[in-house]
Amino acid sequence: MKKTPFGAMPDGAAVEQYTLTAGRLECDILTYGGALRALRVPDRDGRIVDVLLGFDRLEDYLSHDKFLGALVGRYANRIGGASFDLNGVHYSLPANDGPNHLHGGHRGYFSRLWMAEAAGDSFLTLTLDSPDGEEGYPGHLTVRVTYRLAEDGLTIAYRAQTDKDTLCNLTNHAYFNLSGHDSGPVGDQTIQLFAGRYTPTDAGSIPTGELVPVDGTPMDLRQPVPMGARWDDDFQQLAFAGGYDHNWVLDGGEDPVSLAARAYSPRTGIALEVLTDLPGVQFYSGNYLDGCPAGKGGAPYAKRWGFCLETQFFPDSPHHPNFPSAVLRAGEVWEHTTALRFSLC
Repeated sequence: MKKTPFGAMPDGAAVEQYTLTAGRLECDILTYGGALRALRVPDRDGRIVDVLLGFDRLEDYLSHDKFLGALVGRYANRIGGASFDLNGVHYSLPANDGPNHLHGGHRGYFSRLWMAEAAGDSFLTLTLDSPDGEEGYPGHLTVRVTYRLAEDGLTIAYRAQTDKDTLCNLTNHAYFNLSGHDSGPVGDQTIQLFAGRYTPTDAGSIPTGELVPVDGTPMDLRQPVPMGARWDDDFQQLAFAGGYDHNWVLDGGEDPVSLAARAYSPRTGIALEVLTDLPGVQFYSGNYLDGCPAGKGGAPYAKRWGFCLETQFFPDSPHHPNFPSAVLRAGEVWEHTTALRFSLC
């Protein structure tokens, strides 16, 4: 494990980068936002490829609005109307996505300085205290996230506890490009989602509450398909989001941690599998990456240069009793795992 300085926050607090290694894999993680900055894996020719979008300067992390690689909470994704009711109490949240609340608000966990609790050659544990009332949420939430690198990939283990009933929905917002972070749009890379239903949304990306079969629509990604093959189809859900930016209802399996998604680059031969014990995954095709600061090495990140696979509870679940509940009760433990597994094809 290597620790290096990565600038300072406006208040002077130091930001650090931790580099983990396992075999030929290497991963850079920032204490700012708990962000995954780089993930280097070998391609079919033995060349090392960085498959994550990220920045070279802290200033760009502080100014951008794309959540590159960050840990997201207290509630990942959207809450309609920027409010919710819990135990008979109405809570108002910051409206930072039109009239809605997105990724925890203005001061979400993506913009916080996390503390390194423990580190080794192949793991890093980060912690964060989120006080009662922060961004409108009830309860003092303590969060612990452990990144663990192995020769076949990276595991992210989340753990959170609260002293008052609250909402909790944590994820990582990594942007992948399996041809290399600086290689251009991802349209030729294939995607497969192990989900027969999805949660359609209104024009503001707030779920309607339905769990709709994907059959016969561009949302049917149960077999591998190039990401760009359908993202501009004449289909209302794609028009609303400018491409893919939806939650899929995972089929799950007998194992607690099941296969959610598989992606592949025909250019590098790198394949990615995402496994999780969470009920949903948001597949986002990077439709709004335009306006992003230049990336690592000056790469001109633009529309659809990366894709996200955000494991999660469903968006806007507080308003839909038929969705899995994202309520964390006082004294309970929120404990979930997402694994990224790499191979060559």
